[in-house]
Amino acid sequence: MTEEITSYKFACAIARILDEKIASNISILNISNVSSFADYFVICSAQTSTQVKALTENLSEKIKSIFTRLPLGRENDAKNRWNLVDYGDVVVHILQDEERSAYAIEKFWNHAYSVPRETWLKESVEYSEYEKTNK
Repeated sequence: MTEEITSYKFACAIARILDEKIASNISILNISNVSSFADYFVICSAQTSTQVKALTENLSEKIKSIFTRLPLGRENDAKNRWNLVDYGDVVVHILQDEERSAYAIEKFWNHAYSVPRETWLKESVEYSEYEKTNK
């Protein structure tokens, strides 16, 4: 199923997919007014390098299946303590807690607008695995 989707809705769907696979501390930053290379960052934490890798792979599979989009690029450290998945308009950062603190992405981009959790959950309800199975 191919869908045309705004960057905002895409970022919300990404956050939902990560949330449903137990990523923690998820945030969406609207960087469109302060950056020319992307519209949104989706940032989340994982507990282990195995979880970082699993979240990254699951996200890539889901995005390919739902939106028929492949990442423009992917980066990670050798130990899978952080992964970056670049979809052009949305860049996803999946980091272990220590790396998240060290990179301090939210602090560096503190002038960006943060999308509240309640908002992105509401905006992405149609992409929920659980909402579909409970109907």
